[in-house]
Amino acid sequence: MSLTADQIPGYRVGTWNIDPTHTEVGFSVRHLAISKVKGKFERFGGVITTAENPLESSVNATVEVASINTNQADRDGHLRTGDFFAAEEFPEFTFTSTGIRAEGGDYKIDGDLTLRGVTKQVTFDVEFGGFGQDAYGNYKLGLTATTVVKREDYGIQWNAPLETGGLLLGSDVTLTLDVQAALQQ
Repeated sequence: MSLTADQIPGYRVGTWNIDPTHTEVGFSVRHLAISKVKGKFERFGGVITTAENPLESSVNATVEVASINTNQADRDGHLRTGDFFAAEEFPEFTFTSTGIRAEGGDYKIDGDLTLRGVTKQVTFDVEFGGFGQDAYGNYKLGLTATTVVKREDYGIQWNAPLETGGLLLGSDVTLTLDVQAALQQ
């Protein structure tokens, strides 16, 4: 399927740098089998390259693991250890897109997510926000991308049994990226 740039209002071909002041790289995981713990990564970067055919565009992003923030210092420290992210050994995780596709009115970005030295194919569901100019004359694009990964697929095995049955942590981790990127002139 081909999609043309003129079918998307405001679309421009070019290179877009992810704006860290207007972007959040967040996650959530089931905790105690009754609620979710949420967190985010404070330091990250990436480039979106838009092509003449929007479905031939690409994304490359890097996240600094040690920048994890769940608003609880002891938990963040534990998450940096070998029980979870092994931040000293694997200081970054990366995403490199391998394709973009339209399904109905929705978009999917397929790609390789590398975490703790393990690379797995994932698909992000994308809600495209659109294009616009900020108060400083910068041309921006906005989107939200979400995927669910199994932490065990990346070697994150740590867990603890609950007295009431079940495990402390769920297997599924939802990654949610609220992205704003600026067109480079």
